[in-house]
Amino acid sequence: MRHNLLDAHIHLDMYEEVDRTRLMKELEAMSVNALIAVSNNLESSYRTLELARLDSRVKPAIGYHPEQPVPSDNALAEIMELIDDKQDQIIAIGEVGLPYYLRKENPELELQPYLELLEKFIIKAVACELPIVLHAVYEDASIVCDLLEKHHVLKAHFHWFKGSDAVLERILSNGYVISVTPDVTYKPKIQHLVKQTPLSQLMVETDGPWPFEGPFSGEMTHPSMMHHSVQAIAELKKLDVEETYRQLYVSTKNFYRIDK
Repeated sequence: MRHNLLDAHIHLDMYEEVDRTRLMKELEAMSVNALIAVSNNLESSYRTLELARLDSRVKPAIGYHPEQPVPSDNALAEIMELIDDKQDQIIAIGEVGLPYYLRKENPELELQPYLELLEKFIIKAVACELPIVLHAVYEDASIVCDLLEKHHVLKAHFHWFKGSDAVLERILSNGYVISVTPDVTYKPKIQHLVKQTPLSQLMVETDGPWPFEGPFSGEMTHPSMMHHSVQAIAELKKLDVEETYRQLYVSTKNFYRIDK
């Protein structure tokens, strides 16, 4: 039986060209039907849109990753204009969120400009009726939930979620979704989250080219790794593997309104 997969979060434009070419050639053999390709900034958004133009399996999202200085007013205006211009071509707003790791490196970093930036993207996602893809790590997820609830967001994706049980419960009660990377195969904290999350609100991703440890140490991050993730999820939740594949695929397909 063919086990179809969708990569719910990948930085496709960040791969070296030779690696990206190889990855794209191997998708069909690995039963990976589509990639949700998020963007890091304005230049990344243009690159991702071009990759999507060249291959319909690339489903582009436009955004500004928070683990960097806030964009200039001109750059932000261009990103917002690009979203408007490509609204019928993009699948989501993302990756956006709050700078958790940047604040760890620089405790004096002001959070307010990032909050204002995120709120602008949330407002844009609501106006465009698009899902929003979030970088909201640990306690930041609660702050992000405040903003999502303030603007009555219906479709939010907390990618590679790491947070408390209480925040996870809040995310799930709001009808939002989370995704896990291949580290679900070896990290107990991620496994704990999976056990609490219904398959209808769970997706698998790679966050490539981010590298992984455990059984994937030294390997280029590849969407094929998600097959190991699905196997782990089925075992953790004591579910049939075939049904686990099916439900994860359907949940991701429906969330992102993918027509294949």
